[in-house]
Amino acid sequence: MTIEDLLFFAKQHIHSDHAKILLAELLNKNPLEMLTCLSEEVPEEKIKLYKEEIKALEEGKPLQYVIGNVNFYGITFFINESVLIPRFETEELVEQTINYAKKFFTNPVDIIDLGCGSGVIGLTLEKKLSTNSVDLVDISEKALAVAKKNSQNLNSKANLIFSDMFQNIVKKYDIIISNPPYIKTTEEIEDIVKNNEPHLALYGGPDGLDCYRKILKDIANHMKTKCLICFEIGMTQGKSIVKLVNETLPNAKTEIKKDLSGKDRLLFIFQNIE
Repeated sequence: MTIEDLLFFAKQHIHSDHAKILLAELLNKNPLEMLTCLSEEVPEEKIKLYKEEIKALEEGKPLQYVIGNVNFYGITFFINESVLIPRFETEELVEQTINYAKKFFTNPVDIIDLGCGSGVIGLTLEKKLSTNSVDLVDISEKALAVAKKNSQNLNSKANLIFSDMFQNIVKKYDIIISNPPYIKTTEEIEDIVKNNEPHLALYGGPDGLDCYRKILKDIANHMKTKCLICFEIGMTQGKSIVKLVNETLPNAKTEIKKDLSGKDRLLFIFQNIE
């Protein structure tokens, strides 16, 4: 079968954009480049694999898991079902953190990414900032295995640490960042998310705030005198988390920022930062 034959077949089963992306990835071609060689014959083993991937998509598996990678902040990261699929909102968290870090810190920084999953946050910050150390922390060994692979692919010097948030951590940091599980246990979410992505990384207890409580309970022991704390949050959780911050860090300043769709999504906490 040719590339054109396979695309025609795929479009009968899945969205045409997904058909092109899947086949381009499989053939290691740019999607536009692929359309200039539609008459090219595809090896039999790749035809078989392509049809298996089409079936997986038809059965509700997310495209990113089928492909096995995702572009995050211009960097390609390996992912699988052991970690969340990174969202645009998390790219916004990283973007704002980079801006604040460049504004407030002149020396190389120590960063911890709590609940790192695939490592996209911490590893991207390591690429974009002057860092002294980057610690990637997760309670899931499977997630840490994914983060380790991404770290190796990027020639990173990040440290991978198995820990329930700060439980096994002794250091202090300039930047503490986390996109923790924040969905309420009873909250309805899309089937494609609920049926495929790890629940450990999605659900944050009855009110979605369990992980923020856990982080904030121990955070004072892990902050340098001057510290930037960065959270991704649920769109209705801002005031509740600010209240928790005020209880644990009464002298800190807070700022809630909206995502590109106008929803409260990011919370920044400034300790001794003007």
